[in-house]
Amino acid sequence: FFLGKYDYDLVIIGGGSGGLACSKEGKPWVCTKWGLGGTCVNVGCIPKKLMHHSALLGGAVRDAAKYGWSIPDKVSHDWQVPGSAVQNHVKSLNWGHRVQLQDKKVKYLNLKGRLVDEHTVVGTNRSGNETVLTAENIVIATGGRPKYPANVNVALECAGFLTGIGQDTTVMVRSIALRGFDQQMAGLVTSHMASHGTRFLWRCVPKKLEKLPSGNLQVTWADTGSGHEEWDTFDTVLWAVGEAPETKSLNLEGVGMALNKDTGKIIVAEDEATSVEHVYAIGDIGEGRPELTPTAIKAGKLLARRLAGVSSELMNYRSVPTTVFTPLEYGCVGLSEEEAERQHGKDTIEVYHAFYKPLEFTVAERDASQCYIKAVCQRSGDGRILGLHFTGPNAGEVVQGFALGLQCGATYSHLLATVGIHPTCAEELTKLHITKRSGLDPTVTGC
Repeated sequence: FFLGKYDYDLVIIGGGSGGLACSKEGKPWVCTKWGLGGTCVNVGCIPKKLMHHSALLGGAVRDAAKYGWSIPDKVSHDWQVPGSAVQNHVKSLNWGHRVQLQDKKVKYLNLKGRLVDEHTVVGTNRSGNETVLTAENIVIATGGRPKYPANVNVALECAGFLTGIGQDTTVMVRSIALRGFDQQMAGLVTSHMASHGTRFLWRCVPKKLEKLPSGNLQVTWADTGSGHEEWDTFDTVLWAVGEAPETKSLNLEGVGMALNKDTGKIIVAEDEATSVEHVYAIGDIGEGRPELTPTAIKAGKLLARRLAGVSSELMNYRSVPTTVFTPLEYGCVGLSEEEAERQHGKDTIEVYHAFYKPLEFTVAERDASQCYIKAVCQRSGDGRILGLHFTGPNAGEVVQGFALGLQCGATYSHLLATVGIHPTCAEELTKLHITKRSGLDPTVTGC
């Protein structure tokens, strides 16, 4: 594979999930801008899930008294304790990735890279010194960076765990929650959060942020419909408006690379190729790609294998499962009900659904009114499953297993033929029998 014409077979710009996965398969040269592991390890999936678990433990403590445990009347949370533990874990992951790269004989340099042409990358270190490298192929895996808001979207996972550890938390939403997800499920998630103390400001956008002499922050916002302005004071303001593609410093337009002018992302083919020969893009930076760690990892591995000539397998972006780690978790795989109707027509799909009560909620006397499941299926034949949606405890663990079924072409008949594990929440998926079309009450009764 090595031709001897260039310094390296492969150069990867970006040390996040996709770049690392690609590098470990292909043994290239890697340059990064921050801690190895990218958004997921440093400021995303990993710290988010750990803080989510910290909040869940608070709920478990409250439940414990109902299960016979002697709990003090007043329990408190110390942010510094999990905060330090999470940071230490993140640092251990950074180091672990560096060791893995060394073991795989991958050369790692902490540089900020930019393209010169289809075979050349210039990396700049913190002192401004430049290193020129040439490669047969180049992979861009720079993901995105937090952006300062012009408009504000939601940040339900952060708001959920902050409320869960006892913080008075407000979420400002410019339009809808969880854009791109099934909106019925999104409504259940936010209803649960609101009923457990999170305040929502719907259809509002920030107009002004001022620091008061007291040190508090005064936020002024406007209703998007009426234009009416209101204000309130807060200790902290968290911008959670998503990320912008990390492309501006890469000289992509300078080498003639095609970008989506609206999103700034790189236009990619099904094999991750960009419009510039020998240059590829994987992960969040690619237009139309799911902004998810596992898809970037798998896409990176498959790309490395194709470039090495040992495989021709392309990444399958259909039926990718995901979970929103809000206090009541929401897991899904496949199409939302809205998207299924758009693609197939409302009359050609059947939605099986159920409101259920997790067994662990019964003794604890928890409200289960937002625990809900639905399977979006085709009406014809055996009823191929187009999408599965689940709100409830451990939603990610539940949906991960059922995602395999969708990859294998699972049908409603397959679902009914599956023996459930009793008593679990996941079991309720195998018992779905009431359709939305019927209008019957979908509340599960009995065990």
